[in-house]
Amino acid sequence: MCICINCTYVDRCTTYHSVEALHLQPHLTDHPDFEAISPTINVNIRTESTDDIQMEWDVVGCESFVSEMGKWMKLRPGELVPT
Repeated sequence: MCICINCTYVDRCTTYHSVEALHLQPHLTDHPDFEAISPTINVNIRTESTDDIQMEWDVVGCESFVSEMGKWMKLRPGELVPT
């Protein structure tokens, strides 16, 4: 799971903004202004068949991470948390 959902910078971060785009998800902001330091992104590739390849990007480490539990949920109340 992406650590960004519990980071104080999730709504300002250019890295998370890119991950949202890769997942075709609506952005928390259209103009992120925070550059994360040394984010580490895992890319998981799943193949259901030769015609169905799914990719998932998760930020699993970041030197800029500052814990704020539930930050994403506060910004998008009532929506399912991305996994």
